[in-house]
Amino acid sequence: MNSTDPLAVAAEAVVVELVATGKTLATAESCTGGWIAKTLTDIAGSSQCFGYGIVSYSNDAKTSLLGVDPASIDKFGAVSEQVVSEMAVGALLQSGADYAVAVSGIAGPDGGTAEKPVGTVWFGWASRNEDGVSTQCSMHHLAGDRAAVRAQTVVLALQGIGERLKHG
Repeated sequence: MNSTDPLAVAAEAVVVELVATGKTLATAESCTGGWIAKTLTDIAGSSQCFGYGIVSYSNDAKTSLLGVDPASIDKFGAVSEQVVSEMAVGALLQSGADYAVAVSGIAGPDGGTAEKPVGTVWFGWASRNEDGVSTQCSMHHLAGDRAAVRAQTVVLALQGIGERLKHG
């Protein structure tokens, strides 16, 4: 691929690495509404490593589809480390994949607060290992309009998977 589109570049790198290692990936998406899955499936050959994506835009979807504890949403909010970690684990367990990425954020233009302004996005990554399942989370404050926040979220989610693939 000769694309300079950062989404396509990030997706291709992940697909190539997953296929090369024989690993699989699942997604759990809130603020991106399936854009990570779409970006992955734009890459020819992605069916070898990607077969499961859940769009869990509502809190009900997070609990019913991914097993997020409603108490976590009540206590921490849908855009939180706790919830995105539970989303990633839920995607991993539901799909049987080796890796999962989850995102939940406030893309705007509305919905932000002083504590969680527009552009706040939590990322969660889950992976299987010899001890069971491990998770890592991070939060970013992204700039720009709704489309920019969502596009940056897709790239960062995919780059995070790529980093985890390279470091086991």
